Amino acid sequence: MNTQARWLVNIHGFRISETVIVSWLIIAGLALASYFLTRNLKKIPESKVQVFLEYAVLKLYNLVETTMGKELVERIPNIVPYIGSLFMYFLCSNLVPLLGLRSPTVDLDTTLALSTITIVLIYAVSIRFNGGACFKDMIEPTPILLPINLVGEIARPISLSFRPFGNILGGTLIMMLFYQLMGFLSTLIPGVNIPFAQFLVPVPLHLYFDIFAGTIQAFIFIMLTMVFISNSVDIGLLKERESKKIKNKNAKHA
Repeated sequence: MNTQARWLVNIHGFRISETVIVSWLIIAGLALASYFLTRNLKKIPESKVQVFLEYAVLKLYNLVETTMGKELVERIPNIVPYIGSLFMYFLCSNLVPLLGLRSPTVDLDTTLALSTITIVLIYAVSIRFNGGACFKDMIEPTPILLPINLVGEIARPISLSFRPFGNILGGTLIMMLFYQLMGFLSTLIPGVNIPFAQFLVPVPLHLYFDIFAGTIQAFIFIMLTMVFISNSVDIGLLKERESKKIKNKNAKHA
């Protein structure tokens, strides 16, 4: 049983794996869907599609605002489309096995890349709003804990990437084993050359591993992303710095 991604393109040593091609298909599909669903938007909704889109965007905005805080969302409004795009890509990646394609999240490279983007964003936001104070937590409450805090920082991207990878890969392996079992059982019936059991019995498992578990993993990933970003910003410190800037500015004008 081989779970390694196949090389679908090989041009003079330049190889492109199945994971990359499926990822491109998902990105292209999402881009086309975004274009066709939003090209005729009106200020006052006149179609059910626009009503649904506005409802979905509002729910997403409320989720991000509830998780990260209204003030932080106002300061980095681009975080809402980022979280939405991340969720849609992750969700589609987990659902493509229903179309007979290999999920990109079965490869650790994919989940590690998404986790790396999130970690870079966490540090960027933290440095932007907290300045050098964001590294002060590494030596608190005592500098002796610096090695432990560093281990915690290293463990964060590992946890983000291995959790969805392990869950999706586990479901994929179970489905592969189950299909093989159904194919074997079909051959035990005399006169039947078609593995009919493979078409009927695994449907409930697809509903769980591909739809339910895939949606849950996508949701958990964006929730952890939002929690990590919000925890990296000290709103109290940010307000204090802005208050000092305003006071200094008023003092100069005075």
